[in-house]
Amino acid sequence: MPVPLLLRLLDPLVILFWLVALTLGSLKLSGALPGRRHASRTPEDVLDAHRSLPAWAICLSIVATETSTLTVISVPGIAYGQGMVFVGLGGGYLLGRLVVARYLLPLYMRGDLASAYQYLALRFGRRMQRLASVTFLLTRLLAEAVRLFASTIPICALLVAHGVGLSPFSVLLGLTVLTAFYTAIGGLRAVVWSDAAQFLLYTAGAALCAALLWRHLTPEQLAALPASGHLLPFALHVPALTSPYAPLTALIGGAVLAMASHGTDQLMVQRALAARTLRDAQRAMVGSAVVVTLLFALLSLVGVFLWARASGAPLATLGLSSPDELFPRFIVSDLPPGLSGLLVAGIISATMGSLSSALNAMTASTFTDLFGVTRPSCRAVASGVTALWAAALIAVACAFSSSSRSVLLFGFQITGYSYGALLGAFLLGLLCRKVSEPVAMIAFFTTVLVMALLITFVHPGGKTIAFPWLVPMGVAVTFSVGLPLSALEAWRKKLRAKREAS
Repeated sequence: MPVPLLLRLLDPLVILFWLVALTLGSLKLSGALPGRRHASRTPEDVLDAHRSLPAWAICLSIVATETSTLTVISVPGIAYGQGMVFVGLGGGYLLGRLVVARYLLPLYMRGDLASAYQYLALRFGRRMQRLASVTFLLTRLLAEAVRLFASTIPICALLVAHGVGLSPFSVLLGLTVLTAFYTAIGGLRAVVWSDAAQFLLYTAGAALCAALLWRHLTPEQLAALPASGHLLPFALHVPALTSPYAPLTALIGGAVLAMASHGTDQLMVQRALAARTLRDAQRAMVGSAVVVTLLFALLSLVGVFLWARASGAPLATLGLSSPDELFPRFIVSDLPPGLSGLLVAGIISATMGSLSSALNAMTASTFTDLFGVTRPSCRAVASGVTALWAAALIAVACAFSSSSRSVLLFGFQITGYSYGALLGAFLLGLLCRKVSEPVAMIAFFTTVLVMALLITFVHPGGKTIAFPWLVPMGVAVTFSVGLPLSALEAWRKKLRAKREAS
């Protein structure tokens, strides 16, 4: 067989090998396949891991859950134009997760909870728990479908460049079915172990790309970096209200955003609850902020080094119409066969990691929060619910394919509608002991409505509000509605008591 043909087949074979190894390996480690001594096959294994997973694996799973294909390909493109700004955003994430580890995780672990929203049931009542769960399920369905659809486009382009011509629908369907397969069979254990493997693959790939680029830069190109400002972790001299990379926005807004996403979203809390002890859960949570910041730094270095190699040339002069095309072109044109296929496998894995976590968390919340069941009657029932959520994701993702709206922008806005209301409800429960369930629910609904109006109609200077500020604004609305209503409710109760006494 001619050598050029072997080289053309190498990348597709590497991708195929990785997908097969990932599926079988995660199922093996989860105990779903024969040969694992302590394999547990109880129905609730689909929903939790009996607090048996190590902190390091949970840490990597959290990072794999919050990153996707869009993260891996977009950060280098952003760094090409704006420098290491995602590193500054990671600083805000660290501050927020420190708060989550110190104040929220002890509540969940001490109460032996399986869901973050069970705390709301203990504090307010079952109606508040169901409201939070329904909000989580709807926003996660929309956000994950948007991310899934948007990720298929660059994946298709990369596969075509490697001789694998598949339509976006074929890629979407194939990735969702494969991910749902090992998620339904292996449960949370399979999700966490596959997440860890996927994270290690694309992180190693990013580090290797950065090293290769650095080795080929001339001394003059390296010397130009410090003066260019591309090594700064923040975007300076930009409006804080509309730029997510301004220092105040990244640190304060990013911290509150992380408190909501990692302290009140079942997608992240479920992983922390699988830790063996509270200390392990706290280490995984705080460690995930450090690890994701390092990942941002590696991906940003790739973009910065590409900028230095091109001597700061505009993307248009390089024949690129979007920053998101920068890293994929480097993978296809600059990396040797085999290594290029491994990077494509890593980018595919980034989508599968976030997708598997979403499917498992949505299944767990369906049973625990909506039905009040912590132990499904059989594994087939839990697996069936996972399959239903996978089908719903495919349907919603296909609906976005016919929309002219920016799916990536919409994906950021979806969490803006609900994260402030969720975090506000948790903080009301923690800090204001006299707030009742009806007041909390009114404040929740009002916050979602106000944030929808704010995101839709308020555009300072013609620009959208920076996404890190949406959560603090939502929390402020929740408190501005909840506290006066609670005071009014208390005054009415006192007045009623006086009337009854007289």
